[in-house]
Amino acid sequence: MKSGMKKRIELKFELPVTIKKRTKWYVACCPILDVCSQGETAKKAEANLVEALKLFFISCIERGTLDAVMKECGFKLIKQRDRKEILHHRGTKFINVPIPFQATGCLSECRA
Repeated sequence: MKSGMKKRIELKFELPVTIKKRTKWYVACCPILDVCSQGETAKKAEANLVEALKLFFISCIERGTLDAVMKECGFKLIKQRDRKEILHHRGTKFINVPIPFQATGCLSECRA
């Protein structure tokens, strides 16, 4: 990639979610991170939760606290072969939370 070019990179989290109807509102919650949102429909509550989680992760990244927060919430690295077994445990519903990044400069020199 040429110097000064920008490339969009996306980090994705697959997280458990619960959605329950409370009076006339639906409440969507990601219990592992203790982040919740609401909406007039289950679909809107889930979309609002995804947005809240994006903002949560972006805030953690900007502050440099993502690693500490994830460890405090009990996250750990898993082997790829164990991923399916963990993600489909007991019929739990999961949502994808994409976090966009924009890389600038000369990416070909990055060794991370």
